[in-house]
Amino acid sequence: MTALPAFEFRTSSACTYNNNDPRCVEVATNIPGQVAVRSSVTGKTVEFTTPEWDAFLRGAKLGEFDPA
Repeated sequence: MTALPAFEFRTSSACTYNNNDPRCVEVATNIPGQVAVRSSVTGKTVEFTTPEWDAFLRGAKLGEFDPA
């Protein structure tokens, strides 16, 4: 049986990680076809397919998720 590869998370360079307030989002893109997003506070992870992640990024860049 082959072991599944582990996600290798990285923190955004825009994140100002502070040990007193460690609220950063971490992203892993090292597994082909998958993207994982993890909270540095809770450790909870959400997984997306690459097309789902690409669609999210396009929407974010266009302001689709900005507060009204």
